[in-house]
Amino acid sequence: MSASDRAEPPGERPVRTAAVIPAAGRGVRLGPGAPKALRALNGTPMLVHAVRAMAASRAVSLVVVVAPSDGAAEVRRLLDTYPLAGTVADKTEVLVVPGGETRQESVRLGLVALPDDITVVLVHDAARPLVPVDVVDTVAAVVRGGAPAVVPALPLADTVKQVEPRTGGEPEPVVGTPERAKLRAVQTPQGFDRATLVEAHERIALEGEGATDDAGMVERMGRSVVVVLGHEEAFKVTRPLDMVLAEAVLARRRANDGF
Repeated sequence: MSASDRAEPPGERPVRTAAVIPAAGRGVRLGPGAPKALRALNGTPMLVHAVRAMAASRAVSLVVVVAPSDGAAEVRRLLDTYPLAGTVADKTEVLVVPGGETRQESVRLGLVALPDDITVVLVHDAARPLVPVDVVDTVAAVVRGGAPAVVPALPLADTVKQVEPRTGGEPEPVVGTPERAKLRAVQTPQGFDRATLVEAHERIALEGEGATDDAGMVERMGRSVVVVLGHEEAFKVTRPLDMVLAEAVLARRRANDGF
């Protein structure tokens, strides 16, 4: 139990926070080879960086990694090879469970694995390995403060066009230009009151490839979702160029503060 959990006033239900990291995807946009979450950044798999980012938060006492359905044992061995370090992180429990065919199903399986005393859940993309701990702390604190769902996000730098989709590289007609000031690019971890997120996964049926945004599922139930400021280093690694940028961020951290 973390210091922040022990600080709850007497007589109130303890607030214990877990992070669920769905890592069962193949990451085809990074090309052939190992699943995206197992690709190395600075010699360390992205998944390990993501787990360390969650464990660095004093709010998080448990991290549940949802592995490929046939790869849970491999992921467990991998995480044991790269143990957590630090006075906060080394007190964080890490659990590995097999996932499903879609992200939505994998998150649901991660929720099923949570102990009964977990009241706040953070859902974090394994492909966002460099999210700063301040973002994690902020999301968890706002959920603890009473928000049922919280997402970190950044204002958009580019103008966005709504188009009529075409296939085969054909020109796509523009049908609208949303007001950029009202748009945000969403990141993770997304934070939830556990009961709210469980209800969303029970009520929102799995369709096609499933939901890729848990906050969107909560929105579909008519519940409130709030946005907090994210961070430019919490970008998603999906393409080879993103790997180059992530390596540069790690190099800068090593130079600046010995990360």
